[in-house]
Amino acid sequence: MTMKTRKIALLGLLTAIALTIFMIEAQIPPVVPIPGVKLGLSNIVTVFTVFTMGPASGAAVLVCRIFLGAVFAGNFSTILYSAAGGALAILVTIGLRKILKENQLWAAGCLGAIAHSIGQMIVAIAVTRTAGLLIYLPVMIVISIFTGLFTGFCAQFLVKRGGKLWKTILK
Repeated sequence: MTMKTRKIALLGLLTAIALTIFMIEAQIPPVVPIPGVKLGLSNIVTVFTVFTMGPASGAAVLVCRIFLGAVFAGNFSTILYSAAGGALAILVTIGLRKILKENQLWAAGCLGAIAHSIGQMIVAIAVTRTAGLLIYLPVMIVISIFTGLFTGFCAQFLVKRGGKLWKTILK
């Protein structure tokens, strides 16, 4: 198997894992009564991929997961929100990749989640033309801090626990 084929297969596997997590999480009832607020567990895979395989790979997994998530969930109306939030989150995560150490991935999860909420809020205001929605942003940011810390710590755990194994598998 060539290196390129191996990488495509790994990205497909990571996308499938992220999509599976996303679909399972979609079945969990909302914890808070604010539309769009959820744990974002599939972001564990995104952060993991950015830090182990690189920015382009992480972005590819995210884009595929967002598109396929909309297809399989049958909810294309939310793709704008997911895409805007995902775009800001991946940009923040990629930017942090150069400055964070392996034991600081929790920060990428946290700041990425905050960026995701900001991206969703921008789309919500643009779609509804209702600036009053900004009142929810502080609540969304507080929730993002906790959910992002969780997903970031999970990604950090995976990266650190795999150590040499990931280097062997992913390179």
